[in-house]
Amino acid sequence: MASLKISPKAQKDMLEIKEYISEELGNQKAATDVLFEITKRIRTLIEFPLLGASLSSIIDIETGYRFLVCGQYTAFYRYENDIVYLDRVLYGRREFMKILFGDEKEEEI
Repeated sequence: MASLKISPKAQKDMLEIKEYISEELGNQKAATDVLFEITKRIRTLIEFPLLGASLSSIIDIETGYRFLVCGQYTAFYRYENDIVYLDRVLYGRREFMKILFGDEKEEEI
């Protein structure tokens, strides 16, 4: 079984998801449900760390990132030395390339 390390950015992403649904959309129950489903899906990586697809399979850049779809959100992580490093949890329609790699990688595509 792998261990799971959640980055401060991923923690902030999940807090922002919860706050947006709860405060902006006015639905506390939905916010709690969405976070529950995201964390439940992420926890599966402890037993199956290669469950998510390689990010390199959908972009033309070699990277150690993998991704796991969690409903309308996508978890981006790396698996190294029996540790899953959760780096970001982003809404599926966001420009993940720019967020993960900045402008310079986006220009290479």
